[in-house]
Amino acid sequence: MNHVFHRHTRGVLPVAVAADGPYVIDREGQRYLDGSGGAAVSCLGHNHPKVIQAIKDQLDRIAYAHTGFFTSEPAEALADYLIERAPGDLQRVYLVSGGSEAMEACLKLARQYCYEQGQPQRRHVIARRQSYHGNTLGALAAGGNLWRRSQFEPLLIETHHIDPCYAYRGQRAGESLEDYGRRAADELEAKILELGEDSVLAFLAEPVVGATAGAIPAVPGYFQRIRQICDRYGVLLILDEVMCGMGRTGTLYACEQDGIAPDLMAIAKGLGAGYQPIGAMLVSQRIYDAVAQGSGFFQHGHTYMGHPTACAAALAVQQVIEQDDLLNNVCARGDQLRGLLRQQFEHNPYIGDIRGRGLFLGIELVADRESKQPLDPALQIHTLIKQAAMQRGLMCYPMGGTIDGQRGNHILLAPPFILNAAQIEELVEKLVSAVDAALQMALRV
Repeated sequence: MNHVFHRHTRGVLPVAVAADGPYVIDREGQRYLDGSGGAAVSCLGHNHPKVIQAIKDQLDRIAYAHTGFFTSEPAEALADYLIERAPGDLQRVYLVSGGSEAMEACLKLARQYCYEQGQPQRRHVIARRQSYHGNTLGALAAGGNLWRRSQFEPLLIETHHIDPCYAYRGQRAGESLEDYGRRAADELEAKILELGEDSVLAFLAEPVVGATAGAIPAVPGYFQRIRQICDRYGVLLILDEVMCGMGRTGTLYACEQDGIAPDLMAIAKGLGAGYQPIGAMLVSQRIYDAVAQGSGFFQHGHTYMGHPTACAAALAVQQVIEQDDLLNNVCARGDQLRGLLRQQFEHNPYIGDIRGRGLFLGIELVADRESKQPLDPALQIHTLIKQAAMQRGLMCYPMGGTIDGQRGNHILLAPPFILNAAQIEELVEKLVSAVDAALQMALRV
């Protein structure tokens, strides 16, 4: 009998029983190259000996201590590590168990900060359409993906959304990337003025949009303009680096490549690489000081926050990334992957765009390259691609609803940082075969 409530109630999943670096092995002995890191999680692969040893060593000391009574050495060391490398004025780390928890903490602390600052009228949160910030109700409300939101709409707080920075579909003919970025960013100022400039709490964005739109990076100058607008109107800038952060794009923090720093940041996924559940909120000194000098208490918390074993695992993950110079490998293998994808899909009329940064790449499928007309959603091409890829021993992350939650399809690739050149070639070979098979099945081409 199967008593697990799986994500999908139809179909049978293979049973994972072992791993070998970037490969997952099922009960039948089938090996799957992890081309998506699960969901951009497994940045070190699946059985790194140094991380496993760090977990074992911590279990021999103390597995868990509630943060209402104790701090722990791994939590303190991990926070120090993250802040020593953090951009701007980020000075404090609030350790939780995953990305949605980190985003909830950001939203609640932003509100408490304004309350403690004597600005209780600030309540509006602005994010972007086609964004995804987590599945808890607050994080879901902040996200802009209509398909994920629709059935839960009556339970969600009011939030507001502007257009994403999506150059493939938003840039006008003859418009430079910089001009497009300025136009897209200026929508934030227009929305702030529409809502009332002293009523907006925060603006929330992913530096590189992940699951819902397929690795869409901001264009040059976009986030610098966003930062200026937030500063002008006293709006807190929250960056969601849950999927794109922790080295995924080639720098430890994705926003480093945009030349800005946020007021609050959420990280997870690659923080602990899947070895233990962990996420974190990073906070600027001025926000921390407002609470410390005010009520002295962040009115929020979770049972497993600051979990010593999870913190020990995350610290080991980050140390391995740095000691093994894996961010350079992310850049090198990312360039290789992007180049091979463009080469292999150059003449495929159904591939419209290949984009992203580092080992965080997206492939957008279309019915017609010139018009960028999306494929018929009824084809469910993303489902067919996933099935075909798994049959070939490849894990990738195809999704539908790329454009507006209903139309459009993309494939997200986020493989482990440890991949070598031969494994990148294997990934592309299997992906091309899977895409071709799925298109043939859907379109009879």
